[in-house]
Amino acid sequence: MAHGEYKVPGGKLVVADLELTDNDDAARIARASINGDFFLEPDDALEDLNRALTGLPVSATREEIAGAITAALPEGTLMIGFDESAVATAVRRALGRATGWEDHQWEVLPAVNLPIQLNVALDQVLTEEVGAGRRPPLMRLWDWSERAVVIGSFQSLANEVDAEAAAELEAVVVRRISGGGAMFMESGNCITYSLCFPQSLVDGLSFADSYPFLDSWVMEALDKVGVQAEYKPLNDIVSAAEGEGQGRKIGGAAQKRLANGGMLHHVTMSYDIDAERMTQVLRIGREKLSDKGHRSAVKRVDPLRSQTGLPREEIMEVFTRTFAERHGASVASIRPHELARAEQLVAQKFGTDAWTARVP
Repeated sequence: MAHGEYKVPGGKLVVADLELTDNDDAARIARASINGDFFLEPDDALEDLNRALTGLPVSATREEIAGAITAALPEGTLMIGFDESAVATAVRRALGRATGWEDHQWEVLPAVNLPIQLNVALDQVLTEEVGAGRRPPLMRLWDWSERAVVIGSFQSLANEVDAEAAAELEAVVVRRISGGGAMFMESGNCITYSLCFPQSLVDGLSFADSYPFLDSWVMEALDKVGVQAEYKPLNDIVSAAEGEGQGRKIGGAAQKRLANGGMLHHVTMSYDIDAERMTQVLRIGREKLSDKGHRSAVKRVDPLRSQTGLPREEIMEVFTRTFAERHGASVASIRPHELARAEQLVAQKFGTDAWTARVP
């Protein structure tokens, strides 16, 4: 028997109890029982749903499972609080093809002050290590001392960064492996963390749904420090508090999926940003802001310091404690060989003009 559960965000719990054939080379689902607190009309559609799963190979993809369910359900069937994809995720969790937070032993890596290029390189190294199964999935907080601009993997260097202003301010410019937009990072002006984990954790989730799913713990942490926040698709965390500041950006997320099965989810939140200096270095145009409801990049910045009145270190401690308590994480550290590999990548990749200007 195999058992898997999936809670639909904002919806119902779907449970898959499966009996499998004992043919190791081509195992299939011999019997299926889908249950939970969802609603399904008509009642006997549950029998059709279970029959749709019977006979499927354990290697079936989420799309194949959902497609089999869609084809088997009678016309007019109502699935309330769940859908075909939710069932597919529960089935794949039962089969070990998809995982939940509780299926992993998480680690927290507290902030260590490192050069910004090394922080960026560590994102790649640690995601590779997790994907290869050489270390548990983790949440890592960043720290750094220099002024920097970190641009997204696909951004144009010239279009995003004013080179003269960056040079005048002695800002280090580095390109990260994840997509998304540019970040202006001075010592102590923002809070940045990275999640490194197997892609199985987001199996069954769309790209859009994966962002709030992966940051649900930080919404809890923000609430603990008095910040009301919500996700604005695709990847912005904004203020949810009523008033003039409602909808202003608190932070942004970016992701990268590696070929070895590892995945990176990276978030930077404003703490005490010098918005005028940021706009000197970053070329933030009107088109970028056209769908944000703001005419000025300066007005979009909503620092955590002004909302909480707390020191940055205290907020980071709440983040660490919340993640550890919610996911049973233990405190760990960067391993010597990982740091050495990151230093090597700085010399060969992240510290080179070829990488930084790969999109001129």
